[in-house]
Amino acid sequence: MSTLFPVTITKHNGLGNDFLVLETAQVAAHSNIDWPAQARLLCNRESHIGADGLLLLGRVAEDAISMRLYNSDGSLAEMSGNGIRCIAQAATMLYGHSGVVRYMVHSDAGLREVVVTPRDTEGSVVDASVDMGPITALPEASNWAALGVDAMRPVAHLSVGNPHAVVGVDDVKVVPLQQLGEMVPQINLEIVEPGPESNAITMRVHERGAGITQACGTGACASAWAAVQWGLVPAKAEDVLVHMDGGDVRVRVNSPKQGHVTLIGPAEFMQSAQVELIL
Repeated sequence: MSTLFPVTITKHNGLGNDFLVLETAQVAAHSNIDWPAQARLLCNRESHIGADGLLLLGRVAEDAISMRLYNSDGSLAEMSGNGIRCIAQAATMLYGHSGVVRYMVHSDAGLREVVVTPRDTEGSVVDASVDMGPITALPEASNWAALGVDAMRPVAHLSVGNPHAVVGVDDVKVVPLQQLGEMVPQINLEIVEPGPESNAITMRVHERGAGITQACGTGACASAWAAVQWGLVPAKAEDVLVHMDGGDVRVRVNSPKQGHVTLIGPAEFMQSAQVELIL
């Protein structure tokens, strides 16, 4: 027989890519929780609060937290650039930290360092800078040929702790992204065009486990990296400005060291709510 167990969650968004954050200390006595099922339930926009994903927050030390992300379809994601900013903001609110805060985040993609800077005294909006780790090459996804990408178009298959395929296009608005993304559901698919500024690209994304979203932090990192390699932006540009439907982030290539990227963008607190988990 199922039991309902009340917990408190917070909702945050990174440029429209929204997440529910649940501190796992609340359910420390329950080890058999079906987190994929809980994610599907809580993230359903028609029947519940709704979000792109569920983030599980744990406290490791004073300056260290853990992060686990379940997409809205219940699948496990190794990393999210928007999600890590949101969970860092949630940690500052939950643990009473103020001013500039630095966390080491333990994730399924490895350790990531995040620096959180509040924009206001309440900390309802913060800017976060994240060392997203190394960018590495991946083989093309299975079924990639089914997309029919013109051989003359630039394509990059990259890992930012999670898998991406970035395709250069002439106009992101006319590409049937939903249709193409559904052909390769096991990866994150980004389409990018140059500009409008000299150091900028415009990107749209179909995310693994969530579909088309307003923004994707790891996708912005992969796209900025590819854009530099393709010459869409100057190689010596300090930051690549990435325009997405939900807003803009900055990506610093080869920072804080060669082969890494740093993601800089906002996170916004939306609401706190009490919900019931099904045990």
